[in-house]
Amino acid sequence: MMDSLETNETTAIEQSSEITAEQAKESVAEATVEATVSDAPSSLEQSEISVELPDEVEQPEETEQIPETEQEIIQQTFRTKEEVVARIQEIAQSGEAGDKTELNLLKQLFYKFHNSEIQKAFNAFIEAGGEEDKFMPQIDPEEPVFREAMQTIRERRAAIQEAQEKQKQDNLKRKLEILERIQQLASTPEEANQNFDEFKALQTEWKEIKAVPAERATELWKNYQLYVEQYYDLLKLGHELRDYDFKKNLEIKARLISQAEALAENPDILQAFNQLQALHQEWKETGPVAKEIREEVWAKFKEASTIINKKHQAYFDALKAREEENLTKKTALCEQIEAIETESLKTFADWDAVTQKIKELQAEWKTIGFAPQKMNTVIFERFRQACDAFFEKKTAFFHDLKEELNANLAKKKELVEKAEALMESTDWRSTGDILINLQKQWKEIGTVPRKYSEDLWKRFTAACDHFFEARQAATADTRNEEKANKEKKLGIIAQLKELAETEGENIIAQVRELQQKWNEVGHVPFRDKEALYKEYRAICDKIYDAYGVSQAKRRLNNFRQGLQQRIEKESGSLDTERQRMQRAYERMLSEIKTYENNIGFLNSSSKKGNSLVEAMNKKIEKLRSELNLLAQKIKMLDAPILPQEQSEEQKTNEQE
Repeated sequence: MMDSLETNETTAIEQSSEITAEQAKESVAEATVEATVSDAPSSLEQSEISVELPDEVEQPEETEQIPETEQEIIQQTFRTKEEVVARIQEIAQSGEAGDKTELNLLKQLFYKFHNSEIQKAFNAFIEAGGEEDKFMPQIDPEEPVFREAMQTIRERRAAIQEAQEKQKQDNLKRKLEILERIQQLASTPEEANQNFDEFKALQTEWKEIKAVPAERATELWKNYQLYVEQYYDLLKLGHELRDYDFKKNLEIKARLISQAEALAENPDILQAFNQLQALHQEWKETGPVAKEIREEVWAKFKEASTIINKKHQAYFDALKAREEENLTKKTALCEQIEAIETESLKTFADWDAVTQKIKELQAEWKTIGFAPQKMNTVIFERFRQACDAFFEKKTAFFHDLKEELNANLAKKKELVEKAEALMESTDWRSTGDILINLQKQWKEIGTVPRKYSEDLWKRFTAACDHFFEARQAATADTRNEEKANKEKKLGIIAQLKELAETEGENIIAQVRELQQKWNEVGHVPFRDKEALYKEYRAICDKIYDAYGVSQAKRRLNNFRQGLQQRIEKESGSLDTERQRMQRAYERMLSEIKTYENNIGFLNSSSKKGNSLVEAMNKKIEKLRSELNLLAQKIKMLDAPILPQEQSEEQKTNEQE
């Protein structure tokens, strides 16, 4: 019965240690992320243009995860690349193997500083007008020194590791010899009783021998426990000696139980778990207690261990949940950047606004912890590629924008040169029109590089202002005269409006007199010319319509008056005038026939054909009206009105 209890205790200790160790190994593996990835977001802080490093530049290898607090302490210690190189040389020259954690971080820090210098050199090269594919980083004089020191440490660590492996093999060989001797001592009661001192010495030596190959450790421990228990079972020494040994082991195991129970109050779960593994190792190395209490003692230790193991597992479960949550947050950031539509970004302000947004997302990325190990590198690569894709498009946009700005610069320089060449011209009207056209072209041309913009604008406006100020000074009298003419014509329009509201027999004669005055008035300001004439024409037509005088009749009356004046002045033949009108008459007839023939060739079923037919018909109608008026004029030339006859007809017209 006691043998079975001891075996159960041994097996339980072994299983507990194996399970918790395996759980710890698996959980820690899940929580571990590459140190290079933890540094990776720093590359996002660099320029908006990604730099592809040459092949000869060594990249830092993936290293083991470093606890964040320890990272922060080491990073705060080394602020420059020179300090990192000095520390690695110090380790190399000390003859020591160096701490692996520190070596990994020193390597990360060196290449972080190294790559940052390359990035800055690249940015300066691009700002100076260099092309990306022609950039070649300068050789870093510190890199060979760093590599040489690291190689020295690697070789030393390899030698130490080789020596350690040899020592493990030697330890294994000696432990196997001890096991064989204990097995011999436990073969008979006589051997057990006679060699108790040797047995205790072998136990002490066993405890002093430490590391053995990991794959043989469990097997050795099982056999050791088995042979020790077998020895004690055969031991026939006095009860006092045996009880003393059991009592001493019980004291040790009671202390281990107390320490294991105290670990439940430790807030640092990882530290408590690691300390528990040390307690389990010491428990294994401690001999048995009395059989009647072995199961009870082991149950207490196992119960205390279970509490720590559950907290440890809960810690990593919570860590895993946080990592999944972090993955969700990081995926959302990736999606935000990937959803950005760069096609709609047309100006510097547009690109700058989105750039600021991406920088904010990068800053937010840094505040989010690690994702699960199997996805941590993947999600970072996705985020980095999304950022790089945006900045590559931004680089291309500004490259095209630069070409466009340079083209606009050339166009505006040409306009400036033209304006400066015309600024002394005295051809006021023609040159003024040209400069106004140049100003329109200037507005249509896009922006130019900022450093040239203000100077070009000042030169252009100075040339235009110089010409227009000179023109204004030279044409001041003309403008005053035009303003006076405008006032005169406004006066004529006012008189016509009064006549339109007046009834009388001589209204038409007064209108014609005012029309004569209108024709005698000179030019008015150009901007007022059309409006004045429209107002004048409208009031005249209103008066003539009110008195029943058609436009054709007015023209015929005007022709009759002119003809009478010529007869009175020239007292000669009007054959020349008649011949001119006859030729015009025949030409109009020919035009009418031509239009009528063309109408027959048009396809009136189409929209375009309909519009052309309509236009031609209006033209023919107008020509016929002109032809009819011309025929009446020719008739007047053939039978001119005598002065006394005109007087009678004039009266008739006035009455009408």
